[in-house]
Amino acid sequence: MIVVHHLEHSRSQRILWLLEELGLPYEVKHYKRDAKTFLAPPELFKIHPLGKSPVITDGDITVAESGAIIEYLVDKAGGKLRPALGTQAHRDYTYWMHFAEGSAMPFLVMTLIFNKIEQAPVPLLLKPLILPIAKGISGQVKKSFLNPNLERQFKYLDGVLAQQPWFCGADMTAADIMMSFPLEAAMDRAGGAGTFPHMKAFVDRIHAMPTYKKALEVGGPYAYA
Repeated sequence: MIVVHHLEHSRSQRILWLLEELGLPYEVKHYKRDAKTFLAPPELFKIHPLGKSPVITDGDITVAESGAIIEYLVDKAGGKLRPALGTQAHRDYTYWMHFAEGSAMPFLVMTLIFNKIEQAPVPLLLKPLILPIAKGISGQVKKSFLNPNLERQFKYLDGVLAQQPWFCGADMTAADIMMSFPLEAAMDRAGGAGTFPHMKAFVDRIHAMPTYKKALEVGGPYAYA
């Protein structure tokens, strides 16, 4: 039996959605984030040495990393949600599977970090000294580096989705499930993402899907839906 070691508010939500789409039987083991640090609990280290989610176990097999998990599960389902080899859709599928974490997420993760720097608690007596410096550095990094790169990336993604409903063409694939988290995170972390109508339409469309809603019921708290 496939067991999803599922951390609340995390990328593992898309693994639950994939399993619902594939129709594969599975179980969920839930993990809560630390209330102060928001990090995964130490129990996850028992499953994988890095102690992160998503990770699945399937008998004596353990698979970590979203892309690797998705490929494993798609293989297990006989190739469902993966375009035929040798087609343009399959080449696009490979591209978007790698793009999701390789290109889309780094700028979003950095945005999250710098937002947290601006919001970090500072001792009252040090606030007049430290807070302006921290906000100044963070603001400059976002203005000169992060925001221009995010803007360029959002324009690119919005342009792709203006031409077709899904990232690989007319049909939904597992690459769309892989790309779901970056687009959801963009809507949550980068306010300007909401001004790109085709990105927003994509997120609204997946949120309305019965399989997505079922995965939310199974997964529990998820801040991006």
